[in-house]
Amino acid sequence: AVVSTQSTGGSLDEDALSEMIQYAQDTQHEKILRGLSLGIAFVCYGQLEAADPTIDSLSKDKDSVLRMCGMYCVGMAYAGTGNNNAIRRLLHVAVSDVNDDVRRAAVISIGFLLFNAPEQCPNVVSLLAESYNSHVRYGAALALGISCAGSGMKEALTILEPMINDPVNYVRQGALLATAMILVQQNEHLCPKLKHFKDLFAKTMSDKHEDVMVKFGAILSQGIINAGGRNCTISMRSQYGHTNIPSVVGLLVFTHTWFWFPLSHFLCLAFQPTYLVGLNSDLNMPKMKFKSCARPSTYAYPPILEPPKEKEKEKVSTAILSTTAKKLAKGRATPMEVDEEKQDEKKKEEEKKKEEEKKKEEEKKKEEEKKKEEAEKKKDEA
Repeated sequence: AVVSTQSTGGSLDEDALSEMIQYAQDTQHEKILRGLSLGIAFVCYGQLEAADPTIDSLSKDKDSVLRMCGMYCVGMAYAGTGNNNAIRRLLHVAVSDVNDDVRRAAVISIGFLLFNAPEQCPNVVSLLAESYNSHVRYGAALALGISCAGSGMKEALTILEPMINDPVNYVRQGALLATAMILVQQNEHLCPKLKHFKDLFAKTMSDKHEDVMVKFGAILSQGIINAGGRNCTISMRSQYGHTNIPSVVGLLVFTHTWFWFPLSHFLCLAFQPTYLVGLNSDLNMPKMKFKSCARPSTYAYPPILEPPKEKEKEKVSTAILSTTAKKLAKGRATPMEVDEEKQDEKKKEEEKKKEEEKKKEEEKKKEEEKKKEEAEKKKDEA
């Protein structure tokens, strides 16, 4: 699939297509199927109506992965055109197919069709964002992120904000990713809600009780919003206004992070630098000055995150239980009285010892006197 796509990408090569579709129908390995579905979609890139026969045959296939491939083919064949018939086809599949993966792929593909007219996407996707099907909601979030990337569009953020609190974890992940894609290269002057969302990303990442899937989305979102040291944006158009093929391909593969998270690195293909580097003939940077009539806050970097300051621990007085207070109130001895009683007991013990010693001495004297009297009597008798 990879070899065929590299050599025939966007060519609609019949031999390559028939070989990949035949292999996809024969194999039972789901991972190979998914790889082939991406390859087939890339071969159909930019072919418009010429890709319709392939799309029709894939959309009617019994295998859900090949039907999903048909939806991606629509997104690639009509990328950036906003074709009404293609959008109508995707919307029909999004609400009628029995497989969740196919429905999700159909909604995501709407984002690829409308990236040249991002203001239309919120209107097309708004009802899908409220669908009972969580996969459709996830697709609606990513469609908004793809089509409105780097625009800071308020209408798109209004749809995504309630989805961040969705009861389903992967919908929340998609909403976080889409929000970051829309807010990339924005600041608080251009988008006042930027600080709120950045704080939300940081809070979600540090929350111990948050689900791992949502945390992963928050971590990726933090990286997207600060992409390239805040000097990159996500765009599927070149600086001359033409569709940038690597960006479209990178974003499509990025959507497959759903199946395998290392594919998230493909988002880098969609990053476009927004900085200007000037060099002289010796490849040294000359000193240059530019006059800007805009306020500094218009192009200012967002403030750097500061680590939380540690609060000084205040000494807390020892708590007195209510039971001890009641005992003291009843007339029990206080700590001072207990000490006085102990001292009195010691004195009494010492006095007793002294009296006992005196008695012993008196008894000894009496015994000695008796012995003397007995000795004198014996002398007189003798």
